[in-house]
Amino acid sequence: MAEVVCLGEALIDFVADVSGVSLMDAPGFRKAPGGAPANVAVGVRKLGTSSAFLGKVGDDPFGRFLARTFAEQGVDTSSMLYDASAKTGLAFVSLMADGDRDFTFYRNPSADMLLRPDELPTGLLRGCKAFHFGSITLIQEPSRSATLEAQRIAREVGALISYDPNLRLSLWPSAEAARVGMIEGLPLADFVKVAEEELEFMFGDPSIPGGIARLKDMGVGLVAVTRGPKGSVISDGTVTVDHAGFQVDTVDTTGAGDGFGAAILDHLVRTGRKPPLAGFTDEELSGLARLANAVGALTTTVKGAIPGLPTREKVEGFLAAG
Repeated sequence: MAEVVCLGEALIDFVADVSGVSLMDAPGFRKAPGGAPANVAVGVRKLGTSSAFLGKVGDDPFGRFLARTFAEQGVDTSSMLYDASAKTGLAFVSLMADGDRDFTFYRNPSADMLLRPDELPTGLLRGCKAFHFGSITLIQEPSRSATLEAQRIAREVGALISYDPNLRLSLWPSAEAARVGMIEGLPLADFVKVAEEELEFMFGDPSIPGGIARLKDMGVGLVAVTRGPKGSVISDGTVTVDHAGFQVDTVDTTGAGDGFGAAILDHLVRTGRKPPLAGFTDEELSGLARLANAVGALTTTVKGAIPGLPTREKVEGFLAAG
């Protein structure tokens, strides 16, 4: 039985062949498997913890490619579903000169949006130690109800709940709908991984301590704020650590945050942490921030999210080398 179950979107990232250009100016693209929850499932597995991906893809070559890719990485794909009525989602991605990513999505609708509550594998959800989901499947029905029901089933058996309020503004009807929808998942979670800009978007406050305080007020046990090349801040509300991160030769930042979150999930499961998440020492959170930042940094050194996610051996070698 998988220790970590990740529910959400699996899609194909078409990554620009060259860096430093917008999508409009990119000369060509390379196919890469992706989707934030799928990336987390692979990231956790590469670090040595068993995982399963739960979601729907199109009954098409891209959907079959995704299932094969995840299975080759050791992820349990037995609960992946294929839908003949919709295609697998596509995303075109380019890393621009300023380091930001230029995104556009093709999903109108894509198969991941059509997952229904009655299609959930209850046995898988009742057997996991941690359940991870993101905000993208909360955008519309029926995937919204399926996501909330899966979370309810996992929490019912005491699983740790992990949430990523992933900001993809173009997928929501409006900025306000995105803000409300992203915030909806926060009180459901024990652990939240959130980018600095997502925190500010949700709460209108550029202060990381202020954002963490808001999340703690909602009942979140452990908060990890990613800051790109500036590292991360991790806090349980009592102990807070700020790690500056690592300097690497960045090729593609896609999936770096997912790798970071996967490292923390892997640690929480390995150490037997259960909700509510509390009582961390400064030493533990400092070591965790160092580990997660290393995973995130290494992910950026390869094009594509899943190809870039490192194994535990690679991370340990990187950290040992200083």
